[in-house]
Amino acid sequence: MTETATNTSENRGIKKTRLRRINILFFAVFFVFVLVIIRLGIVQIVRGEEFNKELSRTETNVSSYPAPRGKMFDRYGRVVVDNIGVPAITYTVDKKTKPENKIKTARELINYIEIESEALKKIREQESSRDIKDYWLSAHPKEAKKLLKKKELELDGKEQYQLQIERVPQAEIQKMKQSERQLSIAVLFKRFSSGYQYEPQIIKAQILPKDAKPGPDVMLTNDEIARVSENLEKMPGLNIITDWDRQYPYGNVLGPILGKVTTSQEGLPRERMDYFQARGYSRNDRVGKGYIEMQYEQFLNASKSKIQYTTDRDGNVSEEVISTGRRGYDLQLTFDMELQKEIEKILEEEIIKGRRTAGNRLVSSAFAVVMDPNNGDILSMAGKQYDFRKSSKPLDYSYGAFTGQYEMGSVVKGATVLTAYQNGMPVSKVYYDAPMTFKNTATKSSAGNRSLGSVSDITALKKSSNIYMFKAVIENIAGFSYVENGTFKGSFKDFETLRNGYYQFGLGRETGIDLPNESHGYRTDPDNVGQLLDFSIGQLDTYTPLQLAQYVSVIANGGYRIQPRVVKSVHEPTSEKGLGPFHLDKEPKVLNRINNTSAEIRQVQRGFKAVTQTGGTAAGKFPGLDVSGKTGTAQTTYRYPDSDLTEKTYNINFVGYYPTDEPQIALSVVVPYAEKNINKDIAARVVKAYVDLQKKYGEEPPVINIDPAE
Repeated sequence: MTETATNTSENRGIKKTRLRRINILFFAVFFVFVLVIIRLGIVQIVRGEEFNKELSRTETNVSSYPAPRGKMFDRYGRVVVDNIGVPAITYTVDKKTKPENKIKTARELINYIEIESEALKKIREQESSRDIKDYWLSAHPKEAKKLLKKKELELDGKEQYQLQIERVPQAEIQKMKQSERQLSIAVLFKRFSSGYQYEPQIIKAQILPKDAKPGPDVMLTNDEIARVSENLEKMPGLNIITDWDRQYPYGNVLGPILGKVTTSQEGLPRERMDYFQARGYSRNDRVGKGYIEMQYEQFLNASKSKIQYTTDRDGNVSEEVISTGRRGYDLQLTFDMELQKEIEKILEEEIIKGRRTAGNRLVSSAFAVVMDPNNGDILSMAGKQYDFRKSSKPLDYSYGAFTGQYEMGSVVKGATVLTAYQNGMPVSKVYYDAPMTFKNTATKSSAGNRSLGSVSDITALKKSSNIYMFKAVIENIAGFSYVENGTFKGSFKDFETLRNGYYQFGLGRETGIDLPNESHGYRTDPDNVGQLLDFSIGQLDTYTPLQLAQYVSVIANGGYRIQPRVVKSVHEPTSEKGLGPFHLDKEPKVLNRINNTSAEIRQVQRGFKAVTQTGGTAAGKFPGLDVSGKTGTAQTTYRYPDSDLTEKTYNINFVGYYPTDEPQIALSVVVPYAEKNINKDIAARVVKAYVDLQKKYGEEPPVINIDPAE
């Protein structure tokens, strides 16, 4: 009995222990299930959206492709600058592209195209050999690693790379320089590496450099295109697209003023890199690099076509066009290209012809500006310059019309008379023209030591009396009366009074033309107060040919200084022939009115009219043409090139307008280092060319085709 009871008690204890263990196990399992359920709730409910995004995570990149710049048209709607489609090879780097991929593609591509000799020369002669070193380090990674010491491996990547660049063996550099193939691959490697990811880099295009002969050495040929097309699958990242190049229907006419565009290899100018990149440009984008192309970059620049590349988590890439892009805005210029072409020809012929005349052997350049005096439109701005030591062909120096500055002589006498009126001289004032002498100074006279006797303001302009200008300034600006052999009682403040009068006409001030780098002329500090007289007849200070055109426009239009302009309006791009709807219509701008009455201005206009009549300094030069104007001769010094030798000579100039009543054009002609007649001959031919073209346009008018705004 006792043994049985004992066994029963033990069995109960075992059962209780098992039951307790089972309960503990059940509770543990239950607890685990609760934790799993809570965790699933957190994953699905709390962080479910986050994990779904991670599961479907993709990466997008946008690539931009070039679109043509805006066109340029002349005042009559004739195309001046156009675009032409050209095939081009591009290379695009994506996220997976490594240096070895670029090198592999470059080594393959060099079998199908030639690299321009100029590019090879540039990389061979590069002083730092940086491009060669970059390529060598990428092409020889094991050797590159050995250039670093053990402790230097702990430096960051940039510091390591800088040390490696400095330690590339000179022997390896020289070895590469002797191999045209290796240099060609280095050129390609640099072009492949020039841009950002997903930004196509133009490697070679069918664009012919100026004055170069077609061939694989300078442009992408059709044979090269065919060979590359057949082997594109061997060269990941490479593509053939349609690019654009500028086309000039008028050839080199007005070339410097129109400007140029950088190549894809030049890309953004280094000195303005930050400026353009802040405005969304890529480093290899082409931008205007001269005058109109640069000045109106914001309008001419195209809106690129954009393709979005989407990469999923498995590395699959899809693409979608998000913008087709558009051509840049078009410009309507103020130039008459037919007139510009004719005036450039006139300058060339008159320089050559003029050099055959005694006194003109130093002539090598000439300028002519034609401007509408009523609205500031520049119809023509021409300049030609010869270097007869090197070539018989002239250089286009049209930009010299607003960047070059010269002593202009008696053409400024209209401003002198009008400034004297402002300071109290009455209209029709008469002074006696005879040589003047001051104490301890040389005798002053009109040109040729003439004595013209009693002359009025009109006659003084007609015959270009120096003495009249001297006495007008002495009495009305310096404030004393001339006494023979007396003391000159003027002051240096009188220069400022006369200059301020000239400034009203734009002489010695920037004209405000919509082109960069305009000169305001040079202000000369006088050595003595007596030079006030020289200043009054166009000596000392220098002015630009454009300033002369603006000055004579003030006289022609009745007293208003108009801002010159070379762009008349900006237009929406259109696929139709001609100009699209207006985007911006530029209104003429009046800068100031001179402080003279209408009667005073009319008196000077009469004097300018008399200049071209019998007895005037330009008499007989404009047969059958109703031209008013003023001649000018300024003493100057010619400095022989590459020498300290100098020679006294003259600048001869002309300003005028046509016709006298209700003028249509104002013009200036400047011929440095000449003595006889070239200025008048050029002026006469310029006016005749304008008149002949107007007759032609009357019979066969150019059609300005502008689409109406939507």
